[in-house]
Amino acid sequence: MNFKPIYQTGVALITALLITALATIVAVSMLGQQHLAIRRSTNFIHHDQALQYAFGGETWAMRILIRDLSLNKIDGLQDIWAMRLSAIPIEGGSMIGQIEDLQGRFNLNNLLKDGKVSPEDVQQFQRLLLALQMPVNLSQVVIDWMDADAEISLPEGAEDNAYLLKTPSYRAANQALRSPTELRLLAGMTPEFYQRLLPHVCTLPTRTQINLNTATIPVIMSLAEGLSEAAATQLIAGRDQKAFETLQAVLANPVLAGLKMVDSQSLSLSSNYFLYSSRVQLDRGQTLMSSVLERITDKVRVVSRIQDGVSFETRDK
Repeated sequence: MNFKPIYQTGVALITALLITALATIVAVSMLGQQHLAIRRSTNFIHHDQALQYAFGGETWAMRILIRDLSLNKIDGLQDIWAMRLSAIPIEGGSMIGQIEDLQGRFNLNNLLKDGKVSPEDVQQFQRLLLALQMPVNLSQVVIDWMDADAEISLPEGAEDNAYLLKTPSYRAANQALRSPTELRLLAGMTPEFYQRLLPHVCTLPTRTQINLNTATIPVIMSLAEGLSEAAATQLIAGRDQKAFETLQAVLANPVLAGLKMVDSQSLSLSSNYFLYSSRVQLDRGQTLMSSVLERITDKVRVVSRIQDGVSFETRDK
């Protein structure tokens, strides 16, 4: 008997099945890649859309700040810029934006004046650290990070020698701080200390005054040696409902009697620098943006932006 045709038929069937299986695998793989490509493209589109919403919010913030200046020359917590908005519904998601006064915080770049250490500002920063229950020697670490030389200012300071031994290694910036996030690089700055200090400091490009109408409690405590938290709270009592109108009225408060305050020239009741923060949620994606805004008379410019963790300066006018 001749079984060859039957054998060939079986081989052909198996071959056909293998080809069908391979074609199915290839088709499924192509569909999976196509689905991934579509999802990736959709994410890119949503990210760009969210970014445009964030830029729109930034423009809104600028207009609010200009309008506020036309209404009054004092910046307090009752102003329209200080009112946090509820989540705004947008197509496919929502958006949240808010404006904060950066001059209610201590400007770390005040520690150096004309390239030299400012003793008064160092003392104020040390009082702020004490109010936050943080090591005072961190003030020297910040100064060494900023000053132009490579010499340790005091035994508690830190220069390149403290950072070249790290993995990966790096050097001290030896220039003014560009962002508060740089603090994470400093010797002795633990994540806990960083989170504790962050809400009370800023890194503005020029020397700035402290706005008593918006300053945080620890910053208020840093204004005089021996100013307790209870006294600081009493000093600013009522400012949430009505902003201070004159520095003299604040400095004449009985809780400050006998205390040596910082120079009144470093205090103010108005501000030029603000922080606009936004969070845009579209589909399953989220975009975060923060902008440092400088208000100059009747216009506002963007000093710097942070988008999704990436920081850069801008030349917006």
